[in-house]
Amino acid sequence: MMNNLLQAGTFPIWLGIIFCGIALGAGLFLGYFVDKSKHEKANNSATKIIQNALNEAKTQKKEAVLEAKEEVQKIRAEVDEEIRNRRFEVQKQEDRLIQREDLINQKEALLDKKSEQLDEQKHNLEQKNEELLVVKKQLEERLEGIDKELEKVSHMTREEAKATLIKNYEEEAKIDALKLVREIEEDAKENAYKKAREIVTLAIQRCATDHTSEVTVSSINLPNEEMKGRIIGREGRNIRALEAATGADFIVDDTPETIVVSCFDPIRREIARQTLEKLMLDGRIHPTKIEEMVEKVTRDIEQTIKQAGENATFDADVHGLHPELIKILGRLKYRTSYGQNVLQHSLEVCYLSGLLASELGADVNIAKRGGLLHDIGKALDHETEGTHVTIGVDVARKYRESEAVIHCIEAHHGNVEFNSIEAIIVQIADAISSSRPGARRESLENYIKRLTQLETIASSFDGVEKSFAIQAGREVRIIVKPDEVDDTKCAFMAKDIAKKIEEQMQYPGQIKVNVIRESRKVEYAK
Repeated sequence: MMNNLLQAGTFPIWLGIIFCGIALGAGLFLGYFVDKSKHEKANNSATKIIQNALNEAKTQKKEAVLEAKEEVQKIRAEVDEEIRNRRFEVQKQEDRLIQREDLINQKEALLDKKSEQLDEQKHNLEQKNEELLVVKKQLEERLEGIDKELEKVSHMTREEAKATLIKNYEEEAKIDALKLVREIEEDAKENAYKKAREIVTLAIQRCATDHTSEVTVSSINLPNEEMKGRIIGREGRNIRALEAATGADFIVDDTPETIVVSCFDPIRREIARQTLEKLMLDGRIHPTKIEEMVEKVTRDIEQTIKQAGENATFDADVHGLHPELIKILGRLKYRTSYGQNVLQHSLEVCYLSGLLASELGADVNIAKRGGLLHDIGKALDHETEGTHVTIGVDVARKYRESEAVIHCIEAHHGNVEFNSIEAIIVQIADAISSSRPGARRESLENYIKRLTQLETIASSFDGVEKSFAIQAGREVRIIVKPDEVDDTKCAFMAKDIAKKIEEQMQYPGQIKVNVIRESRKVEYAK
């Protein structure tokens, strides 16, 4: 309508403005009342939320207070329990201390009582000591009187009588000692000799080695006497070339169809021997051919030495040796000792050592290795100063052999004290191999000299009637005068003779000293 009035231009403008203002005020008034209603509703909702929160907080507070009270009660109960336990422990410790105090008081009382007893015993001992001194003085006076009476009766001074008594006691002590020694020896022999003999016999029987002695040949047989002239050559040029190339001496004497090769080195002597034999087979003997043949034979010998060493280690079942040590071992093929080939002897000692070690429960590998290498120094004793034992030890140590094997080499002649059973086994095996029949030989001159020296040593003792060296010098039999030497002195004489033989003689194996004492009475019926 208002719009219509305005459009008609009949409604005044100011009246429209007033009407609009009234409408605006009514709108504002209505908005205020609506907003106030909403605000009251929001306040009421907030008040409810706050009230609910307060109620919930009060409830949680009560629950927390209750939980705290329960926790306090629990802690208080635990504290009370711990206090009771500690009081119990303290009470126990107090009881122990009281008991210890009682024991200490008792011990003090006992010590006081013992102290009183010791004082009393000391007093008694002092009294007895005084009494003993008095008795001792009386005895000394009586002994002096007895000594004087004995001197008068025996017509001997005190010193002479003492010397006589000491001499008698010495004789009795010797007899008692000899009886004891005999008992010990008989007891040991009864149990040990049989077992030792079985072990050694079994080892020897199981050792299947060649019992023939190899000897390096130093003489060469010629097909005819004309060959001597060809070997000597014009103005001796061939034989000089041979000696210069081989380092050996060729001795051409009046022996028919024979030339002797002399050289201290067995390998050089073998090279010279083979060279001359090959030259004789070839037929061409002149300095150039000689040098070529020596070089060829030397190479062959070196190969033979290496092969001999390898075969020896294979046959002995000893592995892991240094290659140079194997070569040195192969050189023993051309080395002899008393006519016995040293390489064969070393193999034999190796076999025996292994068998003995197996029977005795020792280390078989160390025993066999020590037995194979025990004489390794003999391969170099012509080139190096020192004994074959010292050389062998140095060589074994150089090529990093174990100390146990080195000790077997060092001790096999008793140069050092034994510290292992394997070293003793190697020495025993060496003695068995060296002393068996046919193992070694010596010149007739040395043989006779050794027998004569044996009989001379045995005859040098008082009371010896006759002495005979028998069993190729491995036994000396001594017959004593029964009226000058009794059974006790026989035993001492056998030990003294054996000791003197060990000190003054050198011999392979061992020598049996047999002292015989017998009494014979002869009567004739007429």
